[in-house]
Amino acid sequence: MAQTGRVMNSLTQSQLAFYLTGQKEGAEELGLCPALLASYRDLTRLRYDFPLVLTADGKGEAGVRGLSEIIDDIRRQVAEGEEGLRINRHILRLEEEIRRMMMAGASGSLTTLWNRTAERLGVRESPLLRDSLDRARAALRVEGDVIDCDANLPERLLLHFWQEKQKEKAVQFQKEIARLSHQLSEILRADYVRSAAGTSAQNLQDSFGPLHSGDFDFAQMSRLLTNSRPAHGLSESRQRRILGLLSIFKSQRFYPNADTNNKEGSGYSFVFDGARAALAAYRERMPSLTELAGALLAAKLEVTGEYNEVLHDSYFKTFSAEQLDPQELTVFPDYFLHIHADRLDAEETAALTEIHSTGLPMKVLLQTDDILEGPTLGGRQFGLARRSRPLVQLALGLNEVYVLQSASSHLYQMRDELLQGFACSGAALFHIFSGATKTAGHLPAYLVAAAAMESRAFPVFVYDPTAGANRIGRFRLETNPQTEQDWPIQKLSYEDDKYQKVTEELPFTLADFVVMDGRFAGHFTNIPKEECNGTLVPINDCLNSSGTGMPEKLPSLLMVDANNRLQRVLVDEKLLREVRRCLETWRNLQELAQPHATISGAPPEAVKEVPSIPAPSAIPVQPPDATPAAAPSETKAEVSSDDPYIETPRCTTCNECTNINNKMFAYNENKQAYIANPDAGTYAQLVEAAESCQVAIIHPGKPRNPNEPGLEELRQRAEPFR
Repeated sequence: MAQTGRVMNSLTQSQLAFYLTGQKEGAEELGLCPALLASYRDLTRLRYDFPLVLTADGKGEAGVRGLSEIIDDIRRQVAEGEEGLRINRHILRLEEEIRRMMMAGASGSLTTLWNRTAERLGVRESPLLRDSLDRARAALRVEGDVIDCDANLPERLLLHFWQEKQKEKAVQFQKEIARLSHQLSEILRADYVRSAAGTSAQNLQDSFGPLHSGDFDFAQMSRLLTNSRPAHGLSESRQRRILGLLSIFKSQRFYPNADTNNKEGSGYSFVFDGARAALAAYRERMPSLTELAGALLAAKLEVTGEYNEVLHDSYFKTFSAEQLDPQELTVFPDYFLHIHADRLDAEETAALTEIHSTGLPMKVLLQTDDILEGPTLGGRQFGLARRSRPLVQLALGLNEVYVLQSASSHLYQMRDELLQGFACSGAALFHIFSGATKTAGHLPAYLVAAAAMESRAFPVFVYDPTAGANRIGRFRLETNPQTEQDWPIQKLSYEDDKYQKVTEELPFTLADFVVMDGRFAGHFTNIPKEECNGTLVPINDCLNSSGTGMPEKLPSLLMVDANNRLQRVLVDEKLLREVRRCLETWRNLQELAQPHATISGAPPEAVKEVPSIPAPSAIPVQPPDATPAAAPSETKAEVSSDDPYIETPRCTTCNECTNINNKMFAYNENKQAYIANPDAGTYAQLVEAAESCQVAIIHPGKPRNPNEPGLEELRQRAEPFR
């Protein structure tokens, strides 16, 4: 380092000072874009997923289609023959103009935008253009609202999916209600036909109508039917019960039917802007839901003749929500909650926690428009999505909540996973970054959202609790680019001073995402070309340094100005530390998405028996200069599969295990748990600790005391944590 200090000139000293302190002379407006994003700045000239069309007729995959897909279908039908090139060119012009109008704030249905765009392109003045677009319009088979990637996208798209699912449930429920109501009514009608009123001469005459009123002796017919009538019809109690069931079906507000309700639209609303309001409504409606669920059960017994008053009257008299089977609740509507992260407070967070921990049938859209959330990095740790992320970690730790995290730029690609979340029977959490950050300059929301995902600042993942019997396969990361790499590596080609083509492979890191936000311009400084030297290297080359002592290399990014000229910017040390932390978090996710590593020396067939990886309930983030210290007994190469152990580096210091037995479980110097003495407690305590651990990192092994009571049951409970 002494040699390095001697060779540094004054310019390099200035660069080093900025790197260490983040201080620079005067205000500096960068106005730059990461070089890897430069070619995407004008999205109107690109063909990509957006805008989307929410298909109104249910056609198309998942009820939504990309505009480019629709246009391509039309081109295949009409852009053929000698005029194909002309028609194709005109149709693509129409698509580009629709995209441009959407980015400028236009809205409406596809046909409305189509007609408006055609007028703007001058269809009245150009016969050839009119011919091309008329042919294309005749081939259009899709209709629906058009939506773009903006702050409104998450709610509009997810609400559309939710509504489609609720329509399916409503149709099935109303069919069942109609069937049961018809059969119950038939029971009453048959009893009336056999009753004194039903067999009276007047009723018989009315039933035949005036055409045959003189052909029969209805008085004699009534006497004959009265003599042959069964002595006993429906009991009064059964009549009241059936009439009561029909009344409940008619007045229920969960799936109202305009034909059976007094007022159209008198049903409950299941869309809420907050968790507290949704939770209050759920509790308020529970008695009505319980009554309706009980009525469904009773009606099925009635129509099959299995209702026994001695047994069932007392059962349904005390029927409560606790008696409902979870499967019986799946027929009722799910709730849709749209919650903005910037509106979360303690009460709202507590309500969301209760919803997820109790598995209520609520689908929660947790939207954040700003994942950096702060005017400066300052002296604190950089909290990516710091308001919403803890809720996601909690939901993951519960192991029973369907969790999907995605940037809005990838929602169309994730449409099948979204629909799967809405189809699940319990709680689901959709954590979405819209990209509509107000401090990102003129960059479109789509580009900001995609950059967040690309930079690992907001990775895409899915946790599906129904995907397997254990955690293997439940957590998925594969939608992210180059999942096996630390950062996505892309090629950048440009022309140097000698007009020669140069191609570099550059990583897209958290720093590339942060530099897009004007609030953080103070963590970068533009380096004039004449000051660039061998000490400035891509930021990725600085991440493995220890972070102590004087650096030999300084981290930098390649940027592009408004004239597409390459610029190099220096990154300060504070942001470099945050990039390291982001990378560590990503590596944790990579591990969580894979089964445990192969045990050294194990035969290939034994690998299948390796226990599943813990669920990503609370991703531990280590300071960049800290190395997690393992407990003395935790070296995996030395651990027997029969011995209990803890995956100490993943411990989140929740105190669950130490509260059970603080002599068996202890913390190391990093405040992370390990098994201090496996004989200081019972096997039951080991199993209890494994079950209560929020991140499932405790493995009980095999019982050490063969005489401990209840070992057979304990072994079964310990099996998922082997």
